[in-house]
Amino acid sequence: MNAPVFILITAVFFALSGCSSSLAPKPDPRLTKECVILLHGLARTSESMVPLATQLQAQGYRVVNINYPSREFPIATLAQKAIPPALAQCRAGAAQKIHFVTHSLGGILLRQYLHTHTIPELTRVVMLAPPNKGSEIVDHLKDLPPFAWLNGPAGGELGTDASALPRRLGAVDFDLGVIAGTTSINLLLSLYLPNPDDGKVSVESTKIDGMRDFIALPVSHPFIMKDKTTIAQVIHFLTQGKFLHTPDR
Repeated sequence: MNAPVFILITAVFFALSGCSSSLAPKPDPRLTKECVILLHGLARTSESMVPLATQLQAQGYRVVNINYPSREFPIATLAQKAIPPALAQCRAGAAQKIHFVTHSLGGILLRQYLHTHTIPELTRVVMLAPPNKGSEIVDHLKDLPPFAWLNGPAGGELGTDASALPRRLGAVDFDLGVIAGTTSINLLLSLYLPNPDDGKVSVESTKIDGMRDFIALPVSHPFIMKDKTTIAQVIHFLTQGKFLHTPDR
């Protein structure tokens, strides 16, 4: 086989196999000084945020996927346990911009922390299914022993009345995008919630004064952070400062 034919066959093989370096997606070098902190939800672990972390890393972000004992302490304590160590990791890498992506309770931890602290490098935040106005499920079930056992002190703080923690934290003053879910896989819990809802939080309760953008997607509360469309919207907001809205959204 002469050299030109060999080179042609080799080029065709790599093109068909998808292994050509020219076709492989490359991380954006502009993002190497940007760090994204991930905060998981109640009764979850950092493992639940791994698919999101993987995609963010592929985009070139430094990712800190923090784990915290969500069922063991009140929200104020959890915020102090989770956020300062995560910030330290970002700063150890000389991050110039720090973003947050949170799921459920994680968003309230961030609001609690920012209520009494500042983060000079804070740039953009995406909250996935956050109970920003609390959840009616907590109103109805928080006094039942199984609820306290499953959700701990933090779960009991997520009610909807004016004295509940989410309401007392007030409006946000940072660059925030909120993604809500509209699909429930727990129809029993949905009975306590205004429609539409994701099985844990109503769409209306995810909203907060001061947010920059909002979008609702047909996903459920337990799986919103792993949904491919959700992840694409997260990346779009972190890079563009807004969600990618289709005409029907």
